[in-house]
Amino acid sequence: MKIRRSERMVLISNYLINHPYELTSLSTFAERYDSAKSSISEDISIIKRALETSEIGEIETITGASGGVIFTPTISDQEAHKVVEELCVRMAESDRILPGGYIYLSDLLSTPTILRQIGRIIAKAFKDQKIDAVMTVATKGVPLANAVADVLNVPFVIVRRDLKITEGSTVSVNYASGSSGRIEKMFLSKRSLKPDSRVLIVDDFLKGGGTINGMISLLSEFDSTLAGVAIFADNVQGKRDEMNYKSLLSVTDIDIKNAKISVQLGNIFED
Repeated sequence: MKIRRSERMVLISNYLINHPYELTSLSTFAERYDSAKSSISEDISIIKRALETSEIGEIETITGASGGVIFTPTISDQEAHKVVEELCVRMAESDRILPGGYIYLSDLLSTPTILRQIGRIIAKAFKDQKIDAVMTVATKGVPLANAVADVLNVPFVIVRRDLKITEGSTVSVNYASGSSGRIEKMFLSKRSLKPDSRVLIVDDFLKGGGTINGMISLLSEFDSTLAGVAIFADNVQGKRDEMNYKSLLSVTDIDIKNAKISVQLGNIFED
């Protein structure tokens, strides 16, 4: 369809934002909007400047017959800090303390605007890693993993603690629960993850580290490798083996008696 240039630029921008990490040829846009590739190239140059100046994302141009453009979402450091600082305030609310030293997170991890922002922050932190899939464990980590996978434009897979007939054939591993110390089991459908995948593990709360270690063990069963671990919030008081991860928030103290939670920025902003 033939449209005005201003309209065409809006549509191209919208397409790129909704197809991150995908290589799209100039011919695709030229055919779709009945325009010369030279005109499309000029449009993309303007869009590139606007998106990168506002730190919404970056556009890379690939030359050659099989070339095109790739949009990579991002978020400014200033905006990311503001988002996490606001989460710190909300996490420190005294009525979030649950029995056993856990913290109520469901309201935060079910709010679409928060999830979109978190997804962008985590995706930016791992932008230099080649990620083929995002993995999490049911249930509270699911919306968080979905948000990150959406920004990265990759599948996300769900590890379960109980066997579901709808999963088909599964692979299981035993792991030591970091909070209780009990030996438990987790399952992953054989169809969920392709061999040789690089996987980003995402979880909502890290206390003892047993669940994360269990998911890492599962990766070896699928001949896949760990690309990184991202946590919404970690509890620095939890006893766990040395683990390399990036967290948005860090809970430094949970005072159940006085109903007080101390929260600070996580290590995701550290170089």
